[in-house]
Amino acid sequence: MNYTLINIISYFQETIKVHQVRLINIVLVSLLIGFAACNEKVTGYVIINDFQINKAETILHPNEGKWYFQNTPLNGYAVEFYENGQIKERIGYYDGKKQGIAKFWYEDGSLAKESYYEKNQLNGTIKSWWPDGTLSTVSNYQKGKRHGEQKVWYANGQLSRKTMIKEGIEDGLQQAWLENGKIYVNYEAKNGRIFGLKRANMCYKLKNEVVETK
Repeated sequence: MNYTLINIISYFQETIKVHQVRLINIVLVSLLIGFAACNEKVTGYVIINDFQINKAETILHPNEGKWYFQNTPLNGYAVEFYENGQIKERIGYYDGKKQGIAKFWYEDGSLAKESYYEKNQLNGTIKSWWPDGTLSTVSNYQKGKRHGEQKVWYANGQLSRKTMIKEGIEDGLQQAWLENGKIYVNYEAKNGRIFGLKRANMCYKLKNEVVETK
């Protein structure tokens, strides 16, 4: 083995050692971060403490829009239970404001609703379910306002309504169906104008497949 080859081998050995040290440092730093945050959960850009208190122990300060626990803005989870001991709701708070995932359950323990908050405002996709687990609604929010596609289903799984909303206002195709699958609303909203099937009141109820506006 000549001198040049020996130098090349030595070079690669030193390079491997350097990368091994760097890898070890990265692992150690990650472990330290994980240990420091072992009792916390990251949601959005903030960290919510992973502890929970009974909702009845919180106090709302309306002027601030904040919930307090022991005279301090809540940073954790507030929970509520049914009389049978089953959890009813669990909502995250950061600096006293609703933050992160909020979940609600039926008395039998099945999930009823799941939403997401950012500083007290609904943001992202909100879902709800019928008691049997069938999807009931899928709504999209942006900064507290409905924004994007919104869907509602009957308990039998038939799509009831599909609308497009932009910053809380109808914008795009708006459709609604009877429980038997027959469409009865089908129009497009654009700049305050309606194009298509004559607009019906979207706040409706059905009785024996007959549309009754509220």
